[in-house]
Amino acid sequence: MIDVLTMGRVGVDVYPLQVGVSLREVETFGKYLGGSPTNVAVAAARLGERSAVITRTGADPFGAFVHDALRSYGVDDSFVTSVEGLPTPVTFCEIRPPDDFPLYFYRFPKAPDLVIRPDELPVSEIRRARLFWATVTGLSEEPSRTAHFAAWRARERRPHTVLDLDYRPVFWGSAQDAMHQVRKALGHVTVAVGNLDEVEVATGTREPYAAGKALLEAGVELAVVKQGGEGVLGMTATETIAVPPVEVEVVNGLGAGDAFGGALCHGLLAGWPLERTLRFANTAGAIVAGRLACAPAMPTVEEVLARG
Repeated sequence: MIDVLTMGRVGVDVYPLQVGVSLREVETFGKYLGGSPTNVAVAAARLGERSAVITRTGADPFGAFVHDALRSYGVDDSFVTSVEGLPTPVTFCEIRPPDDFPLYFYRFPKAPDLVIRPDELPVSEIRRARLFWATVTGLSEEPSRTAHFAAWRARERRPHTVLDLDYRPVFWGSAQDAMHQVRKALGHVTVAVGNLDEVEVATGTREPYAAGKALLEAGVELAVVKQGGEGVLGMTATETIAVPPVEVEVVNGLGAGDAFGGALCHGLLAGWPLERTLRFANTAGAIVAGRLACAPAMPTVEEVLARG
């Protein structure tokens, strides 16, 4: 049985090895596995969970790299297939700590991970996985959108069915389009996770407590609102927990959310109290924020506990 099964975006992150320099001037880069749900699977695997990803790549060398990287991190790539005629996406970023990390997505003419088709889904694995994680990006285009709703119907809101609110404006025609799809999705999941910008798209408010309450009213059982320097808020019908931020000298903040996600999966599957789960996830995110890459930077349980 798969512990953590994620679905959605994948690609290759090309990050500058020179910090604080514009891409116009950068001369050396590192190549890493990328894509938020893919990195969540990697993060969970580093914490000892049996992880797998449902996604698609191009039939090209970067697609082969994705398979190699997943296997090297102990993530099952059985549900990663290729799409002829579409290149594996590449993402560039600039590293300007502490809080400026612009991203440049090259997903043209269309990203293969948006060509996940409903009739190709591993339905039995989706139903049986102990935790199923998907993101809002997967709702931005067809046939991926229909495939996500098909996966949730197969899942039947089993614990733990997680929606990462992961709103990226560049992938959508408008915030209103995203809001419409997110609100339809919330009735199919048991957990929603997002930062203040993302919960605002989902609920219409960025006030953390109001957003958390709105997510619960939309049907989720656990709402997690990441507030950056203000820490993390977790809400259920019977419990509201706020945990403070973990201090860190930020090197690259882009992988912190995925590390948080993998650690959240670990805590949920372990059945930990909500406060312990959020503190563990917060610490994992802080560790990765202090490192350059995303996937290779994901911490082990021992590293998180030593820092916490």
